[in-house]
This record gives sequence, structure tokens and C-alpha cells, in this order.
Amino acid sequence: MFKIAPLNNQFDHLIHNKINNKTKPLGALGQLELIALQLVKILSQTIKSDVEFTAFKAEICNPTLVVFAGDHGIAAQGVSIAPSEVTAQMVANFVAGGAAINIFCQQLGWQLEVVDCGILEKSPASKVHDCRLGNITAPLNLHMAMSTAQVKQGFSNAKSLVLQLKQQGCNTLAMGEMGIGNTTSAAAIMAAILNLPVTQCVGRGTGVSDELIARKINVVEQALQLHKAHLADPIALLAAVGGFEIVHITGAMLAAAEQGMAVIVDGFICSAAAMVAIKINPIVKEYLIFAHCSNEQGHQQMLSKLEVKPLLQLDLRLGEGTGAALSLPLLQAALGFYNHMASFADAGVEQVV
Repeated sequence: MFKIAPLNNQFDHLIHNKINNKTKPLGALGQLELIALQLVKILSQTIKSDVEFTAFKAEICNPTLVVFAGDHGIAAQGVSIAPSEVTAQMVANFVAGGAAINIFCQQLGWQLEVVDCGILEKSPASKVHDCRLGNITAPLNLHMAMSTAQVKQGFSNAKSLVLQLKQQGCNTLAMGEMGIGNTTSAAAIMAAILNLPVTQCVGRGTGVSDELIARKINVVEQALQLHKAHLADPIALLAAVGGFEIVHITGAMLAAAEQGMAVIVDGFICSAAAMVAIKINPIVKEYLIFAHCSNEQGHQQMLSKLEVKPLLQLDLRLGEGTGAALSLPLLQAALGFYNHMASFADAGVEQVV
């Protein structure tokens, strides 16, 4: 479903020269220089010649953050501090503008979109995109969470949404999630892909007790044993232990990369989706920028295994895409210095090597 072009290395020498000739010591802007390199490569994919590239100015246009919501059947087994009904309540809060992600998007300049991927109570709000795959997934330790047909439909939904955003001028896409029980699903995905003990993958989510941690570990171990025949294939893995929102996030990452968009990855749940996306098409990783390392156990190890360095470390564990939202000023700063900072020649400053 997704044909992703590898990033073009044709202009790497021009990008490196431009960064290195800014009025600063070599490498002095640290990770911002790496982000500038990646962003410029992503956003210049349609450029063909050196002359055209020299005149090109990479800019973040209509940055959009999409919160995907889905309910998990596993929540009924007490793996979270909240019942599944809270998912729909939070979707209503997103629509009303009262959540943390609303505030951050308003402050920082993101367009916010909310997607119902399959929650217990369908949102009546016209502002919510209807991409429902059902009301709730099946309990992943007792059944397949969903069918492979639902996974493929979720990918199709995500692709259509991304195309719509692209047509509206978006070239930078971030994703967030809402779904009671989804850290359990993400932990199962992590354990399956990285072949790690479940105890290293299951964390406290939004703040569960030691008793609930033990329950989550048991649930994930049951699920992995039940679905061991399905864990190697990424589509079957999503069907076995995924969530409706995780399916859509995975599909949206692949679709955004296909459209040449920068993809900003949020925390533990979205990073689990990113791992699945990379298994489906490894080239997608070239388009992924990891916003932050969350306070969820396993996320740091997940990022380490992916060999990526996140922009922020703020001990966040909220979800909703909050970490991704907070990264936007850094992305804009990276392109700001790249586009506008004087070179040594421009400023008449002697270059020190």
C-alpha cells in the first residue's frame, strides 16, 4: 500500500557546507544541526538540480497534529487506572479544547485533528474524523484484538486522511493517541518485535500500582504465548495485539512518508507504532523525527534499539501527542538557523577551523 522513496542524498554536500559555514564553531548547534539536515532532505525531495536547491528555502508548512483514539478490550481486566469510558470523555475534551494537547497546539501553532478509530461511544461532534473499525478491540490475551481486514482498513483510512492533510498544505505531521489500555498493547508490540522479557516492556502507563503492573505483565505474557504464531509478520502482529488507534498511527506514518512529509513521533505508544511501520517498510525511518523520551518504562530502551536520539527529555507520560507538540519550536529553530543565520563570508567574520 505504501511506496516510500529513500531520501535523496544528492544535495548532502550543499547542506553540510551551508551548516558548517554559519557563524559558529563546527557542530556547535549540536542536535539542531542533525535535525536541520534531516528536515531539509525530507522537504526538498522534489528538487532536481543544484541551482534549484540553492534557491530552495525549507519551511514547515501547516504543521498538523492528529490524535487517534481507540478503545481496548483488555482494559476490562484492570490494567489501567481508568475505565474505557474515559476514552470517549477525553475525545469530548479534545473537541471542547480543554486538554493539554489543545493548549500546546494553540500556543505553538499546530493544527489539531481528532480521529475516532473505534471507541465505545461514537463521538457526535462533526469535528471528529470517523475512521471507526469497531467499538473496541477484543481482549488481546484471549483473542486476536482484531482481524487483518480491520488492520488493512485502518491503513486505508490513515492514507486517505494523510492525503487530505497534504492537499491542505501540510508537510509536517505529528501523531498522538488516546486509548485506555493502550500501553499494554504497546508493551506487547515492543516485547514481540525486540524479543525482550515482558518485565522490561511493561510500565506504569498513566500511573498504575504494583498490583496492576503485575496484572499487565501477566496479560502481555498470556497474549504473546497465545499469538506466538502471528508475531513475526507486522500486519498479523497488529491484528493480534494492536489497537485501532495504533493501527491508524502506523498507517499514517507510512502514508506521510510516502507523501514526503516529516513525521514527528511522540512517546511510547507512537514509538511502538513506528517500530511496526519500520518492519513493514524500513525506509520510513528516514522520515521519522523522535520528539521526546517519555517516562514510561521501556521507551528509552525502545529508542535505543531504534538507534535514534529524541529531542526532549521532560519525564512526560500523558500521551495525546504532547511531547510531539512541544518539539515544534526546536524544529522551527533548526530550519531558522539553516535559512537565515549568516555565513562567515556574509558577516565578514574570520572562520576558525
